[in-house]
Amino acid sequence: MAIELGKQAPDFELLASNGEKVKLSDLKGENVVLYFYPKDMTPGCTTQACDFRDLHNDFAQLNCTIIGISPDPIGKHEKFIEKYNLPFLLLFDEDHHVSELYEVWKLKKNFGKEYMGIERSTFVIDKEGKLAKEWRKVKVKGHVEEALQYVKENLA
Repeated sequence: MAIELGKQAPDFELLASNGEKVKLSDLKGENVVLYFYPKDMTPGCTTQACDFRDLHNDFAQLNCTIIGISPDPIGKHEKFIEKYNLPFLLLFDEDHHVSELYEVWKLKKNFGKEYMGIERSTFVIDKEGKLAKEWRKVKVKGHVEEALQYVKENLA
């Protein structure tokens, strides 16, 4: 199933950092910012998570839920949330099934080594569950502000 703007976002259910399962279709009626990131506690991922934290209330005022997804286990997510006071859920995509659904599980190269991993990407899903906007190969600086501006201008 290819992911396509204006179409239903692929539904999924994953274990969240609070120990509960989160199903995307259960969030119909609110906007969702779904962001995929490679790894807890790394510099870029920490900056991105803290940027979402700092603008969390602005998103909430727009009826917008923020959810982060990575292959890191729940215990690591819990430490990440606690250390940086993150007010949103992080989901555990252990087998990278959801990352593959959203086409963000990619071959990456770093220091001459090739490996499979998450390509930093963000998706905005509207109240009807349709994919409204996507950013792929995200550069962290200024990205969260851009996502917030998109939600304000298009989904508020």
